[in-house]
Amino acid sequence: MGLSAPAVHERVGKLETAGVITGYRAVVDPMAVGLDVTALISVIESDSVDETGVEAALAAMPEVEDCWRVAGSEGYVLKVRVTDIPALEQAISALNRIRGVARTRTTVVLSTKWEGRHG
Repeated sequence: MGLSAPAVHERVGKLETAGVITGYRAVVDPMAVGLDVTALISVIESDSVDETGVEAALAAMPEVEDCWRVAGSEGYVLKVRVTDIPALEQAISALNRIRGVARTRTTVVLSTKWEGRHG
């Protein structure tokens, strides 16, 4: 059953208003823009952490592409994209300087089989 363009536009508008569609984005190949290294970094918080301060500091780091609050010994898992290994080392150092971060654990991504489940 086909819908006319105005009907589709109206339906999409209702989904946006209802908060079902939360935004749109361009999918960029990270390597095409020089971000050749991807890492997953677990952040272990100190016992006396103010998580809002940690979250604000993480949000201020352009290298952090995604941030998940997780259950378990880690407080957060981050997806970080950087140009090279020295840039990754700098990002890890910056993370470890954030007040409330006790330590980090890093896994370097060797290759991406799929990501985002789109297209």
